[in-house]
This record gives sequence, structure tokens and C-alpha cells, in this order.
Amino acid sequence: MGRKIVIDPVTRIEGHLRIEVEIDENNVVTEAWASGQLFRGIEIILQGRDPRDAGLIAQRICGVCTNVHYRASIAAVEDAYGIVPPPNALIVRNLITLSLFVQDHIIHFYHLHSLDYVDIVRALDADVARAEQVAKRYHDYPYRSSVGHFSSLKEKLASFVRAGRLGLFANGYWGHDAYRLSPEENLVLINHYFEALRVQRILSKAIAIFAGKTPHPQNLVVGGVTSVADMLNPQRLNDFMFIIKDTRDFIERAYIPDMKLLVEAYGEEMKEGVGRGHGNFMASGGYRFANGRDLFESGVVYGHDFDRVEPFDDGHITEEVSRAWYDRSGGKSPYEGSTVPQYTDLNEDGTLRTEGKYSWVKAPRYKGQPMEVGPAARMIIGYLKGSGIIRPVVERFMSETGMELIDFSSSVGRNAARAVEAQICCDVIFDFCSDLIENIKYYDEETWSRYDFEALPKSAKGRGIHEVPRGVLSHFVGIEDARIHNYQVVAPTTWNASPKDAGKTRGPYEESLIGVRLADPAKPLEVLRIIHSFDPCLACAVHVVDTKGKELSRYSIKSACTL
Repeated sequence: MGRKIVIDPVTRIEGHLRIEVEIDENNVVTEAWASGQLFRGIEIILQGRDPRDAGLIAQRICGVCTNVHYRASIAAVEDAYGIVPPPNALIVRNLITLSLFVQDHIIHFYHLHSLDYVDIVRALDADVARAEQVAKRYHDYPYRSSVGHFSSLKEKLASFVRAGRLGLFANGYWGHDAYRLSPEENLVLINHYFEALRVQRILSKAIAIFAGKTPHPQNLVVGGVTSVADMLNPQRLNDFMFIIKDTRDFIERAYIPDMKLLVEAYGEEMKEGVGRGHGNFMASGGYRFANGRDLFESGVVYGHDFDRVEPFDDGHITEEVSRAWYDRSGGKSPYEGSTVPQYTDLNEDGTLRTEGKYSWVKAPRYKGQPMEVGPAARMIIGYLKGSGIIRPVVERFMSETGMELIDFSSSVGRNAARAVEAQICCDVIFDFCSDLIENIKYYDEETWSRYDFEALPKSAKGRGIHEVPRGVLSHFVGIEDARIHNYQVVAPTTWNASPKDAGKTRGPYEESLIGVRLADPAKPLEVLRIIHSFDPCLACAVHVVDTKGKELSRYSIKSACTL
């Protein structure tokens, strides 16, 4: 048996994730375990609730992905009752969600992941004139990249160092052998790190225009949306589009050029397939325009076989818990699933009991196979299915960087796919705005489909399945006696962070780590780089037990409403 390395917690993600890897005498990873360290109890809390209230509770699964859990939950109830929202309501929902796509992707690369590639300390050695030339290699008019701007930024970084307070840049693996960027390239990227802080802030304003607030918006209801006044106010629409236009400028002049720089600098690692997994990709598609075409294509790819895309059918989704801390075994449809905790302790040395249960994350499977979901899956499947929206943009990026389709199946490639998707989403937001304006122009102002709750079936089941920033999100609801009887969520990170199944098949995180060589086992930057490339979100969990299995608190949750 080789040596074990434990990273607990993995930082710069949402939630609590533990990664254990086993390395051989050459520091090559031979086995890996991904463990979600918190229990998600929202599904239990929803039992017995009025189905119309599900969205407001379900969105509390995460403080970042609030809009998408809210939307999927509402859609699941609408599906159960056969309620179809008006076109305007779907457009408003799409505007909010796609704005979140763009914001989430920008935050992920610059503020959660870029420091796995950018050496902050080495940026202090940059020549600012050369840094300006580096930026111009990737765009004729790079975003805020003048000599004066770089000089000011370099002085700001130097003042941090002189004061001995690196703040959020402290405790990095600065100087690690896995870093590849020149001082000037480091300065270019850290410059846009700071600029992206402003962009993510204004995108929150854009989301709030239609969502009421963010996080935890309140504009969605079963049957439609409540943001009618904002939709009909030309100034609010103009404010929204102005922010998206500003963001689009950042993507075109900073995000995409920075990704080209990254692909060039880490091209050898990408071509070697570092971070590549099983090659199973899944997308559910969606986001329909008025002309009937969809933004995202649906499909399933197995084992990097790009000659065949199988149709997606959510009926093939199952979850099993042979390695997860829950009380049942065998693959079951989420409609039949349960969320009953069954925690088992760690080994005496603090490592995971890797032959048994070791994660709060369940193991979703599609036809019994693990699936990678997210931007890479969407871009690959959209390209293979000839999407008129996705394929041209992906082709252009590959042509300009020398990438091939399989290169998106790597840690660097996932970042490239995310940047390309942000560009696409930002562009199509204007198309959805045009559809909305066209409807209003011809006096279609409907935003809610009226229904009589008392006349609806007392028993029903439904699902809300959407592509969201991190991949395919599914909410499944079972209703009996007009109350929620069962509720199950299969989040994108549940797919990607899946533990092994009964057949010992690794989940995507785990498989992507196999074969990676660590330059310094005491500083496992290579492991973090791969895991971060998936944009983990383990925050859909609630504290119930600690790592020793002791009960921390007991809660009694009572409804304050009799509806």
C-alpha cells in the first residue's frame, strides 16, 4: 500500500469536501476518495409541506445556487400538476438563470480557481511594459491592461507583502514547481482577478432586477413569476441589458483572452490529459427561444466516443448508497429514493473507511455509469450535435488555441469550456430580451398561469430538470394528500463528486485524479487544480453530526403557515 495524502477541507469551494489520495513511490496517484463532509437534510425538511412552498425552502440548499434550486423545485411541482407557465415567465426565468451562469463562471475562474495556476508572489517580478505586450498577444484592446494600470497593481501587491498581510492570498503554494506562468503572465491574470470583483457585483444587480433580490430570490411561484412591474418597465429592462453589455465587454477582452493564455501556458498538461476522467458526459438540454430552438443540446456520451451521442432520458437516472452514509442499498430511481442517515466512523488514524461508506454524497448513475456534468459536457455535446449556437463558438476557440474536442476533457479544458459557455450565455441573453420585448410589443403581458389548487390532483409526481452552471440539476417530488410525501435532489456536484458504487467504479472527481504525479506530496497543488476545475459545490448540506458521529443538536421544525 502506498502513502495517503489527506486534504480536508478543500478550500475555495462551496461546502465541505475532503479528498484522500494514495500515491506510489513515484508520487503518482493510484487511488482516490472524494468525501462530502456534511449531511444534506433539506429533503427531509420538505416532507409534509405544501408543494407550492417547496421552492422557497429548497433554494436554501445552497447560498450560491439559490436561483437554480428555486427554479428546479418550482418546475418539479409544475410538472407534477401539469401547469405550464406563460412564455414571458419562462423568458424572465431564463434571463435570471443565464445571468447566474455568467456570474458563476467568472467567479469560479478568477476567485476560486485561478490561483491554482497563478503565482501571486512571482507577479512581483513582472516588467510592466512586457506585461502590456503579453496582454496584447491575446486581444488587440485588452481589458484595463495599460502600463500605468499594471504599475499601480504591482505596487498594491508589493504593499501587501511589505506589510506582511497577504490576506486572502496567504497560505498559497507560491513557488511550486507546477506553476508555469511568467511573471508578466501572472500579473495579467491577477489584474483581471481584481477587475472581476466589480463584474460579479454588477451581475448581482442584474439578477436582482427580475429576481427581487439575490441570493434567495422571491420572484418565482408555481405557474409563473411575480416580477411583472420590472418586466414592463423600459428603464429596468435597459438597466439589465446595460449590465450584460458591460459584462460582455469583460468576457471578450479579459476572460476569453486569459483563457487563451492559460491554454497556451498549460498546453502540454492539457494534451497529456491531466484531469481526464471516464469520458462519460451527460447534458439534459433546454432554454428554448421563441423560434423553437434550444440553447443547450441534450445527450449522453460514453468513454470519449465522440462518434455517437445517445439521447438523454431521465428515466435512466438512479442513485445508490453502498459507499454513502445512508440507509439503503442498490440503485433506485430518485422517485423511490430516501434520505435516511446512517453514519459510520472513520478509521482510528483519521482516514476514511475506504472499503465501506465514506461520503454524505450519494452515487448517481445513468444506466449504471458515472457521468460528468457541467460546461465541458454541454460544450462537447452541443458541438457533436451540431448546435448552431454552440458549435461555431467552440470551433472558433479551438481554431485560435489549437485545442481538439478531447482536450475539453481535462482540468485546463474544463476551464476553457466554462469561458466559452460564459461568452455564449452572455450573447443569448440579448436574444431572450428581444423575445420578451417582442411579446410586450404585441400586448402579451402574461406572467402567470391561473389554476385552482383545490381542483388539482391530491396525488402526483413530477421532476424539474435543468442545466445550471455546474451541470444537470434534478428535483423529484412525490405528492400525496396534497402534501409532499417524498423529495429528492440530484445536484450537479452529486454527479461529479460521487463516491464509488457497489461495483467500485469511481466517481468523476476520483477518476480524474488517477495517474497524476505530484511534484511535492506536502503541497498537493496538482490535486487541488483538478478538483477545482469541476467547480465543486458541496454547500447543499446541513450540519447534523460531527466527524465522530456525535449528535450536536436536535431541532424541531414547525410550519408557521396552515396553507
